[in-house]
Amino acid sequence: MSKNLLVPRGGPSLINTVKENATVPTVIDGDGNCHVYVDATADHAMATDIVVNGKTSRPSVCNAVETLLVHQDLAENWLPKVLDTLREMGVEVRGDARTSEVWPAAAAAQDSDWETEYLDLVLAVKVVTDLDEALAHIDRYGTRNAEAIVAQDIAVARRFARAVDSGSVFVNASTRFSDGGEFGYGVEIGVSTQKLHARGPMGLESLTCVKNVVWGNGQIRVI
Repeated sequence: MSKNLLVPRGGPSLINTVKENATVPTVIDGDGNCHVYVDATADHAMATDIVVNGKTSRPSVCNAVETLLVHQDLAENWLPKVLDTLREMGVEVRGDARTSEVWPAAAAAQDSDWETEYLDLVLAVKVVTDLDEALAHIDRYGTRNAEAIVAQDIAVARRFARAVDSGSVFVNASTRFSDGGEFGYGVEIGVSTQKLHARGPMGLESLTCVKNVVWGNGQIRVI
């Protein structure tokens, strides 16, 4: 049987080794540094449920939330409440300066926290001025796996969905739905974080190609 494709599933060292040495095409089952951006127009209860589910339901998987981005208008009235809830569930919070102002229990986030896939009950939190800053942060640190926005303003939600470069984008839903089984693809083979040729959660169909077999009895093409 010919070897036509590799799908590396494992840690960064395995994936990098395959990328550097493979002599056949590869589909990268890459990191999941996933974000939730909570907009100023978000429903507070919905936002809390989505953030808590994204971080705590199964923190060791690639579709778990690693960074929470919060619009500045929610910094004082919503953010401390959700961080209290997360702390009660065992989550360690690493926040920027504004987060620490409104919730002093947060550890000071380092630059490396924004790019880390914790795969644990650890959450980086940043207060942003607007959607543009949130999009810029995701563009810089995201891994093109799964991103989410919580917003009631449909124009904001649509802009986020168009602008974010990711295999899965969720509007008012948890990033935990980024899964082959949840998408109806059957047992998940991986989550492609590239664009060629499969992207996002992959089922078996994503790894198949067409082979045309023509049976004839002497037909010829004349045009």
